[in-house]
Amino acid sequence: MSSVPVIAQTAGKGAARSAARRRRSRVGGAERRPGWVTYTILGIVLLISAYPFVYSFLLASSDQVTISQNPIPGLVPDGNLFANLQRIFESNIPLMKGLVNSTIVAVTQAVAVVVFSTLAGYSFAKLRFRGRGPLLVFVIATMAVPTQLGIVPLFIVMSEIGWSGKLIAVILPGVVTAFGVFWMTQYLESALPYELIEAARVDGASMIRTFWHVAMPAARPAAAMLALFTFIGSWTMYFWPSIILNNQNPTLPLVLRQLQASYFQDYSLIMAGVLLSTAPLVIVFIFAGRHLVTGIMQGAVKG
Repeated sequence: MSSVPVIAQTAGKGAARSAARRRRSRVGGAERRPGWVTYTILGIVLLISAYPFVYSFLLASSDQVTISQNPIPGLVPDGNLFANLQRIFESNIPLMKGLVNSTIVAVTQAVAVVVFSTLAGYSFAKLRFRGRGPLLVFVIATMAVPTQLGIVPLFIVMSEIGWSGKLIAVILPGVVTAFGVFWMTQYLESALPYELIEAARVDGASMIRTFWHVAMPAARPAAAMLALFTFIGSWTMYFWPSIILNNQNPTLPLVLRQLQASYFQDYSLIMAGVLLSTAPLVIVFIFAGRHLVTGIMQGAVKG
């Protein structure tokens, strides 16, 4: 990099001053550390985000009598958490059935959404075909349509083909999403250079092989984030499974609904079930968070 005096001699004093400001901004940015204001704001956001989980944990550690007397629990949890969890496992609700079904639905939809959305995103971002722009606009516009509007015809279709009460009726409508297509299209548009695709085609790679060996590695960071978002959405999905499934073949949110009796609600038992259903998501974030950040940094395309 040329020094500031050299730039002043060749390009003038104005260009030298601009180069000096850019150099100072880069040096200052490298040495700058977050101040107490940043940490205070992050701490407040962290407390607000963690409060529902902590509140559920405190209620799950209590009992119904204590909750009835004091709905706002103290900061020190009681010792009834494992007893409440044991009551859930010993009850007649199909807990393990719901856990297995939720795992099947969430994993299947996450994999399917990543594969199909990446295929569609690669086509919209890097292939040139007639109607590409209007078709992408149409796909994005479908996100403005409320999900509730399609429930009745979807239920009729699933009932006509005999899928009512089966997991396939929950999995199939979510194997591809408009958000996933938009997400992958925007990412591949900037992260995948045309030169890599042209080099693969010159080497004799077919369209599918080019996608698998060139586009998929470039899309890995965005695909990981999309898989995580889809997994969380499928794991916590309640509305459509509550309509199409029954009590003999439920997902985990439907199992938690069975913890609520008709005339009496034991909130300590309900919160223990909520805590039990939330624990897998927390574990996924703990183990996958660092890998997601690492994947994003490694998958960044340098200009």
